[in-house]
Amino acid sequence: MYLCKIFQKPDFDMKTVQLLDKKFVLSISEKEIRNAINAIAKQINTDLKGKNPLFVGILNGSFMFAADLMKRVTITSEITFIKVASYTDTQSTGIVKELLGLECDVKNRPIVIVEDIVDSGLTMKKIIEQLRAKGAEEIYVSTLLLKPDALRFKVPLDYVAIRIPNEFIVGYGLDYNGYGRNLRNIYTLVQK
Repeated sequence: MYLCKIFQKPDFDMKTVQLLDKKFVLSISEKEIRNAINAIAKQINTDLKGKNPLFVGILNGSFMFAADLMKRVTITSEITFIKVASYTDTQSTGIVKELLGLECDVKNRPIVIVEDIVDSGLTMKKIIEQLRAKGAEEIYVSTLLLKPDALRFKVPLDYVAIRIPNEFIVGYGLDYNGYGRNLRNIYTLVQK
C-alpha cells in the first residue's frame, strides 16, 4: 500500500501566481466562473430541450469548462472531444492543427461546440468548417470566454459566459506553455 503524506494544502485562491517566467494577477474568481456557467447551461437546457445535442469539447483548454457545463446540462445529450492547437507561448500561430479527430457521427444532429476561449475566431472558424464537412448542419458555439476586441473572423457565438479584454490569461483549463490549467480562478498576465 502506498501512502502519500500531504505537507501543505495548495493555495488555489492566490491573488498572484508565477508560472515559469511570467507573473499573473487574479482577474476572474471561481465563483464568477461558476455563476456564468450556470447561466449559459440554463439557456442551453431551454433552447435545446428535446433535441439530443452532441457536445464537442475542444481540448486541451476546455476540459474544466466542459466538465462543469455538462454537470449542469439536464437535457438528453452526449459529449465527445477533439483536440486542436493554435498557440505557442502567449501568441496565436495563426495555424490551426487538428491533432485528434472526431469519432462520432454529426449528421442530422445539433452540435454544441464547447470552447474555452474565442479570441481571433480563427480556431472556431476552422472547427465549424471541419464539422460542416462531416455533415453537421445545426451548430451552436458555447464559449467560456470571449475577447471581443480580438475577434477577426465572423463566427456564431450562441452562448458566451464571460467577455474579457484582449489580454493573455491562464487558469481554469487555460495554460501558459502547459502550466496553470489546474488553477480554479482565471489570472491575467502582468505586463512588464
